[in-house]
Amino acid sequence: MKDDKKHKLTKTEITTKTETNKATDEEVALDQSEEKAAGHDSELKELQEKVDELKDQFLRKAAEFENYKKRTETEKFELIKYANERLITEFLTVIDDFQRALMSYNTDKDDNAFHKGVEMIYHKLINILRKQGLKEINSTGEKFNVELHEALMQKPSDDVEPGTILETVEKGYFFKDKVLRHAKVIVSSKPEM
Repeated sequence: MKDDKKHKLTKTEITTKTETNKATDEEVALDQSEEKAAGHDSELKELQEKVDELKDQFLRKAAEFENYKKRTETEKFELIKYANERLITEFLTVIDDFQRALMSYNTDKDDNAFHKGVEMIYHKLINILRKQGLKEINSTGEKFNVELHEALMQKPSDDVEPGTILETVEKGYFFKDKVLRHAKVIVSSKPEM
């Protein structure tokens, strides 16, 4: 029986110790949960700071891009607005030449010199336009082509086969590879019998 008391005490002690251990385990678990929560709060705060930093970077990049778009649009507009500046500057010399020719004709009345002066100005103008990409469309003697020519009329002819251009009334031009103006022509047809 003494052994039983010892045993009972031991059971009581065990029960008390178990309850004490449970309470201690719960306290430890609670402390660990609080530490984890504190760790999560710290992580959450770091993540929120990172999100704020990335958001700020995004807003700055968006503003930079908007400024870039506006600047590019302005530059493009300026480029288009003044695209022909060089060409116009070259035309100014032709205008000056015409003014000099007209003034000299008014004082000298020399038709031959005036004609030569106008011819020189014409060639100067044509050369300026050629440098810019203007080319004449060869027409007279060629086969009629609707892509390049505009027929004003047909004229019967025995000398050439039908569909051949007999005369160019108004020259046509290419600008680089594009037809700028169709040549206005008179085209041969079969002679009437």
